[in-house]
Amino acid sequence: MPVYKIAGLNVAYEPRYDLLRDRSEKYRCDEKADFRIGVSDSLMEQQMEYYKDVLEGAGLEYLWVGSAFNLKLLEYNGMFLHSSTVVVDGKAYSFSAPCSTGKSTHTSLWLKLLGDKAFIINDDKAAYRKIDGKYYIFGTPFSGKNDINVNTSAELGAICFIEQSPTNSIERIAPDDALSPLISQTIRPANPERMIMLCDFLNELLNDVPIYRLKCNISLEAAELSYKTMSQGLLL
Repeated sequence: MPVYKIAGLNVAYEPRYDLLRDRSEKYRCDEKADFRIGVSDSLMEQQMEYYKDVLEGAGLEYLWVGSAFNLKLLEYNGMFLHSSTVVVDGKAYSFSAPCSTGKSTHTSLWLKLLGDKAFIINDDKAAYRKIDGKYYIFGTPFSGKNDINVNTSAELGAICFIEQSPTNSIERIAPDDALSPLISQTIRPANPERMIMLCDFLNELLNDVPIYRLKCNISLEAAELSYKTMSQGLLL
């Protein structure tokens, strides 16, 4: 069974379809697996029948394996967050919001503003882990329709929630105000023990990492505002 190094973990799974196989290839490694994930043939058939009007087999497998990896990630002091994450000068800045709000549009403006000093590490579901007291962002094969990801890691600098607005403004928000939007943009496990793991991780994250709210339009001025504020750790 192939093994892939994702978020610093060696994960074994056997893709059935080219979508998952092709997107996973650059994470392939020759090391011993830390754990295995996958979907049985019988369960896959049941789910394909249930979701036949929504997803084909390749898309369903891609979502299932990504979700299964996220659940295992909780056991390794980590989680997924629905976000577009840009890395600048070795620090990662994640922008999270519901679909079609403008996460990817905003991070693309960072690339336009900052040029070669910036890159997108993951455009949809980056992996977050706390290792030796620090938070790191990892690229993953689970990167949405645009498949923008880099197999590397960077220390997390800040998280920002985006809202559309005709004018640009940004503010640092308190942990209590950030909890609900964070939970809404990650995978919430049905298993009570795993839900406790997620809540424990979020509680530490919210107290250790700066969280911002950005109201913005589609402009370089919006990117410049968020970049300067978040990279300098301002308390606007």
